[in-house]
Amino acid sequence: MAAVTELPEGDWLGACRRATEGIQRVLAAAATREDRVRETGEVGEGGDHTLEIDLAAEDCVFAELEALHEAGARFTAISEERGEVDFGDPGVLVVIDPIDGSLNAKRGLPVASLSLAVAGGPTMGDVAFAFVHDLGSGEEWTAVAGEGARLNGEPLGPVAPERRLPDGRLELVLAEMAAPASVLRSAEGLAGLANRVRLLGSVAISCSQVAAGRADAMVSLGGCRAVDVAAAQLIVREAGGVVRFDGPGGPLGFPLADFSGRAAIVAAPTDAAADDAGRAIGA
Repeated sequence: MAAVTELPEGDWLGACRRATEGIQRVLAAAATREDRVRETGEVGEGGDHTLEIDLAAEDCVFAELEALHEAGARFTAISEERGEVDFGDPGVLVVIDPIDGSLNAKRGLPVASLSLAVAGGPTMGDVAFAFVHDLGSGEEWTAVAGEGARLNGEPLGPVAPERRLPDGRLELVLAEMAAPASVLRSAEGLAGLANRVRLLGSVAISCSQVAAGRADAMVSLGGCRAVDVAAAQLIVREAGGVVRFDGPGGPLGFPLADFSGRAAIVAAPTDAAADDAGRAIGA
């Protein structure tokens, strides 16, 4: 078993909760479609056109990170919009997606999340703290390496085994990074894998559902970025599930600070379900 990465000192959970409150105020103030679709004219480090709500949400997170830094925490922030920001320690990474599911938020769909992970090293396997807040349902998913995962403060896990139909297919699979071309390319594999497929539009939320046994697997049909899933993948693993990246460094070696890198991800309750899901999408 790999060594557990120690959580760097700091009130990470309190900072995340305060940032969430700020983001909720941002979204409440931008109540109409016209408010939500406004762009800043800039392109973020993640490659997407930055929305005003994205920037305002990121400001809420960075206000809390600056307060943590003033209280003595040292780290480097990796954020979808600002990129890499030095807070005194390149060895501790704070990986942030202020609004994962920003297209949903932009159009007023209620599936989007704040995702924040704290890592004591450069890869997914080094993540020590995870926080995902579903901005629609209000659910809070957290995990600390070696201490388990929680949903709304209640312990999760061990995650229940997958449910299968008599023909061996998984009952319910969640899919993300589902551009039409990716769906078309993966359609035959998904048909053999799953009885039903749901596409929510937030990688962090979809991945987290596996930790609660709500889905029998989550797959990305295209490559996802580290900021999308750094937190949720620890939540699944700490609930006893399986996460695999088909990218640099093997199953958990995907680098956290690589904005250009993308990897397919499979999350599932068991190795058997992860094997089936990986074969289905060619990962």
